[in-house]
Amino acid sequence: MDAEAQAGFREFVENRSSALLRTAVLLSGGDRHAGEDLLQNALIRAAGRWHRIEEPEAYVRQILYRQQISRWRLKWRRRELSVAEPPDTGARPDDSAAADLRLVLRGALARLTPRQRTVLVLRYFEDLPEAEVAALLGCSVGTVRSTTHRSLARLRTLAPELAALTAAERLPGLSPAEVRP
Repeated sequence: MDAEAQAGFREFVENRSSALLRTAVLLSGGDRHAGEDLLQNALIRAAGRWHRIEEPEAYVRQILYRQQISRWRLKWRRRELSVAEPPDTGARPDDSAAADLRLVLRGALARLTPRQRTVLVLRYFEDLPEAEVAALLGCSVGTVRSTTHRSLARLRTLAPELAALTAAERLPGLSPAEVRP
């Protein structure tokens, strides 16, 4: 990679890595460490083809989705328990509602199957249309619709506590950006 391409890649990583990490964490079921691994692998793949990539963010997101699909298609997975260290700073009292919502959402997403979680993240977090989700996952639009329907029904069953926390208007001062992990 020449110096100009390297500078462009660094700039892309500095500007877009936090948004890409949020997506990767959601795809990995709320596990920050697994999300970081997912993003790091995607960026490594993108770096190797950087000079040929026309739309870097779309390319990296495509890699994220496909890697996650590959992970849940494996017949066996090596399970590792990742434990993050608690933050040094205490939580502010104003952020407790947003923190509760993030914890409930992450826990609820973690209870879904990887395929269900991927469909919901693509549809609602990434706000992709059904046809695009179907193309990314290599399935039909009907499969995306049925998986979305079943995933939402399962969320309602597994995490009834979401009913009280899903409406941002019920939580004063909570913007949709704060709902995202």
